[in-house]
Amino acid sequence: MSVFEKRINKIKKTLDYSQAALIKDNNNVYYFSGMQNCEGYVLITNDEAYLFVDFRYIESARSICKSCKVIEFTKLFESLKAVLQQESIEALLIESECVSISLYNRFIKEFNSIGVSVISDDSLVKAINNLRIIKSDEEIAYISEAQRITEKAYNEVLNFVKPGVSERSIAIELEHLIRKNGAEGVSFDLITITGKKTSLPHGVPSDAIIKDGDFFTMDIGALYKGYHSDMTRTIAVRSCSDYQREIYDIVYKAQNAALESVRAGVKASDVDKTARDIITEAGFGKCFGHSTGHGVGLDIHEKPFVSSKSETILSENMVITVEPGIYLENQFGVRIEDMVLVKNDGYYNFAALPKELIVV
Repeated sequence: MSVFEKRINKIKKTLDYSQAALIKDNNNVYYFSGMQNCEGYVLITNDEAYLFVDFRYIESARSICKSCKVIEFTKLFESLKAVLQQESIEALLIESECVSISLYNRFIKEFNSIGVSVISDDSLVKAINNLRIIKSDEEIAYISEAQRITEKAYNEVLNFVKPGVSERSIAIELEHLIRKNGAEGVSFDLITITGKKTSLPHGVPSDAIIKDGDFFTMDIGALYKGYHSDMTRTIAVRSCSDYQREIYDIVYKAQNAALESVRAGVKASDVDKTARDIITEAGFGKCFGHSTGHGVGLDIHEKPFVSSKSETILSENMVITVEPGIYLENQFGVRIEDMVLVKNDGYYNFAALPKELIVV
C-alpha cells in the first residue's frame, strides 16, 4: 500500500456513513494523490478516492496518481455531483480554511440541489492537519534535501556579500544558486537585508548597498519535491562593533537554549518561553515580537506553531523552526534560525552550518 493510500484510508476513518470529503487546497491534493499543482480536487468517500482534473493534466494524472480513480472533467460540478449521487453521499465536508465565500456559496447551490449538505466546520482541516503535522521518512528526506540545497547556495553566495553590493543582487544570486543546485524554486521571497534594515523581521531586498560594518541577514529556503526548508543567518561585513556582538551573543544563547528544550512531550509554548526568557532577562524582551518558530513541510508556515499561546505538545517527527531574534529599531537586528526534527530524546538539526558570528 502506497503512502498516499495510507493517508486516504486515515481520512476515510474520520467519515461517518454517507459522508465524503472534498479537498481543494493544492498542497493537500498533492498530499493525497501525488499530483502537484494540478488545480484538481480530491474526493474521498467511505469506499473510494477520486482525483478530478481537466484536459491539461489528465495524461500526467493517469501516469502519476495510483491512489485515486482519475476523472477528467469539462464541467467540474457536474462530474462531482455524478459521483456523489453514485456513492449515495448525503453530506460533504470541505476545507474551511481555503474556500472563498463565493466558492462556498457555489458549493451550497450545486450540492444542495442533489440533496447533499455541505459541512464547513473545521473537522476536515483538523483531520488533515493531524496527518500532515507528523512527517514520514520520505517527507523528512525531502526536507533534508531542501536544506542541503539551501546551505550549498548560502556557502556559495557568501563570496558575493561585500561592501558595494546591493541586497537585491544577493537575492537574485541566491535564487539562481538554489535552482541551479536542484531546487524547484525558493520557499518564499528571500530576505537579504543589510544595515539598519536588519531590524525589520520581514524586510524586503532593495537596491540598498552593503557597507563596511553592516550586519547582513539572510532568511532563505529551497523547495524540493513540494517540501520547504527555512534557515536564517546573520553575518557581519568586514567588521563588527562590541554592541553588535553583544546582541548577537544574546540571540545565539537564546536559540541554543530553545533548541536544547526541544523533545517529544514538551509544550511548544515552553520552547518559546525558553528563548523569550533569555532575551527578556537581557533587557530586550520588547525587541522580540514574533513567535519562536513554526512547522515546516508542504507549506512554509504550518502547524505546529511555536508561540507563547500554543497548546501543542511536541511529538516525534514534527518539523519546526527555532528562530528567536532581537530587532533594534533604526539600528540593526539579529535572527538565527534552524529547522529541526523533533525526536523522543531531543531533536535532529537539519542545519549543518555553524552559528557562531562570522565576519566576511
